[in-house]
Amino acid sequence: MSAIVTDPEHIRASERVSIVAEAGDVEILLVRWLNAIILEMAARSMLFGRFEVRVDDGRLDATAWGEPVDVARHEPTVELKGATLTELRVVQGADGGWLAQCIVDV
Repeated sequence: MSAIVTDPEHIRASERVSIVAEAGDVEILLVRWLNAIILEMAARSMLFGRFEVRVDDGRLDATAWGEPVDVARHEPTVELKGATLTELRVVQGADGGWLAQCIVDV
């Protein structure tokens, strides 16, 4: 999502924020987590460029690293409004990797 707003290479991982989301379904958990990130971005006027995520039994605990928005350096292009259920999909591949997707309103 950060790449929608700015070039992620411009985001310094100088501040740490904890983010928690819960849901009984992995797809809804993805939407709740993305919306929690969008909320933190708006409330703190921050951009995040690095994440550490742990998922266990319907609970997602994450740490996001980023910095306050610097309009001159980040040149933000849009404001994220929210993750949607459109095109929502979370699947684990045969190789053990995950594909997670949904449409995000801007």
